[in-house]
Amino acid sequence: MIDLYYWPTPNGHKITLFLEEAGLEYRIIPVDIGKGDQFRPDFLRISPNNKMPAIIDHAPADGGSPISIFESGEILLYLAEKTGRFLPSAPREKIATLEWLFWQMGGFGPMLGQNHHFTLYAPEKIPYAIKRYQDETKRLYGVLETRLGTQPFVSGAEYGIADMATYPWTRTWKEQGIDLEAFPAVKLWREGIESRPATQRALAKADEVKR
Repeated sequence: MIDLYYWPTPNGHKITLFLEEAGLEYRIIPVDIGKGDQFRPDFLRISPNNKMPAIIDHAPADGGSPISIFESGEILLYLAEKTGRFLPSAPREKIATLEWLFWQMGGFGPMLGQNHHFTLYAPEKIPYAIKRYQDETKRLYGVLETRLGTQPFVSGAEYGIADMATYPWTRTWKEQGIDLEAFPAVKLWREGIESRPATQRALAKADEVKR
């Protein structure tokens, strides 16, 4: 059993996408970031950076005591290695998948997050900041478009953890100021992921938590 400390944000969706694809048994423990649950002492013991998601795996592969993991990229990598799924074993394919996973963690997610903040949530509208992060968002979509123009998935030939990390951040493309028609490979890739039964189940879990 895996305890998933979760709220329906792009980073939270990454983990439910994997868990649903892999068919792992898990339970969701909501971390309502709007109410400050991420600052609770019990949560900080497993996620010291006060960010969700985090997991506790009660049946780790080494057979030892439960293990807690924070940071969405590391959780995806841990689960991929635990299950032997969604991360290629061949060295070159594995390198490519991890490159794009780290690309999402280091650039695509943080920059789109700043776009969301200054465009949607900042109490003061700062034109310079909005333009800066919307421009960077468009550049990163261009990088993603180039990748998907040569490979069917961000991870490469097969659906993998780099796709699970990247897709949730594209769900709010309208709010990010993106014209998806300008990125046809991204659009086709998104439609394919959205049609996957596991994706639909993961997003249904998000709706349950919201309610």
